[in-house]
Amino acid sequence: MFGILKQAISGAQILFVAFGALVLVPLLTGLNPAMALLGAGVGTLVFQWLTGRQVPIFLGSSFAFIGPIIVAMQAWGQGATQFGLIVAGLMYFIVAGLIKWRGMGFITKLLPPVVIGPVIMVIGLSVAVAASGMAMGQGGGKQLVPYETSLLLAAISLATTIIVAVFAGGMLRLVPILSGVIVGYIAAAALGVVDVSGVMAAPWFAFPHWVAPQVNWAAALFMLPVAIAPTIEHIGAVMAVGKVTGQDYTVQPGLHRTLSGDGIGVCFAGLVGGPPITTYSEVTGALMITRNFNAVIMSWAAVLAVTLAFFGKFNAILTSIPLPVMGGIMVLLFGTIASIGLKTLIDARVDLMAPRNLVIVSVVLTCGIGGLTLKLGDFSLAGVGLVSVLAIVLNLILPPARSHDGIPEGQDI
Repeated sequence: MFGILKQAISGAQILFVAFGALVLVPLLTGLNPAMALLGAGVGTLVFQWLTGRQVPIFLGSSFAFIGPIIVAMQAWGQGATQFGLIVAGLMYFIVAGLIKWRGMGFITKLLPPVVIGPVIMVIGLSVAVAASGMAMGQGGGKQLVPYETSLLLAAISLATTIIVAVFAGGMLRLVPILSGVIVGYIAAAALGVVDVSGVMAAPWFAFPHWVAPQVNWAAALFMLPVAIAPTIEHIGAVMAVGKVTGQDYTVQPGLHRTLSGDGIGVCFAGLVGGPPITTYSEVTGALMITRNFNAVIMSWAAVLAVTLAFFGKFNAILTSIPLPVMGGIMVLLFGTIASIGLKTLIDARVDLMAPRNLVIVSVVLTCGIGGLTLKLGDFSLAGVGLVSVLAIVLNLILPPARSHDGIPEGQDI
């Protein structure tokens, strides 16, 4: 009995570490936070079942989809966006099948750092304007919170997040987003910005409101390429967890199984109206600190997430978080995503003096941040989806880059 209680407490700790990022995505995109908890919980349980409960991973809301979801919600509505997210889950199965068939070498050739790096940068920078707008209390073209108050609240939440991320130690260092939200919320309540009427009216227990997906192939084609970056992120995360635990999960249970588990979770999240799910580096950090590598604790975290999805007042509190509090965190968050893309290029030592690499990165950044849209009749492709396709095509058709001494990159003398 004591052992089970200890596992449950460890699971609660994992959920606490992942919680801030998990609920942040639906709050930013207009999706239901309760469905995010439900999608993450069920998705993690499915992942653990499919991988034989061998990999200590908890799946939470993916930041990579924030910008595309915001655009899709405005263009096609929530039902069509959910359908697009379900289709995006198929990308995980495509990559899993390619790895099972051809091995990792094929994926590395198709999606090298010069492709993945700038695409990740676009994911973060394409919604930078939205982050600044929220920090100023603006939404839907209107000033929803007074300007001066908004900047103060955004500064408080941003400063708290930065201080915790940079100066905190131990487990606290793993929850900078959650810390920023809590301190910002308290400040907003003190300034009278928080509207608690919805919290008071909400029932203690309630079934999350479900929006049915609507078939929309334009939304599907828009979302499908977006999943390329998270699938590569998944592979890196599985390898990172393996280094922490001393196990090679790419062999057993295998990347094809972990990707498939993640893909099913993404499809389920889209079905119920939650954001797509992905692996969390915060959880990997928690594993490093606690040294508890038992995958059962991830199942406990998942069960607790599902349970919280049915607490009406809890979810009402989440939706009452003022806009500028979230905006302050977004300023850091989207810049962090872009920085990860830059780090991808740096770690791989991509030579931007080589015309081939310069062309790929430049075209992707300009088209992605500039909002270029490709329209062919009723079909349109824009944003991350468009630049993902552009990056892959350019990488395949352009000749191999050569270093300054004339030898192709990646080859020894």
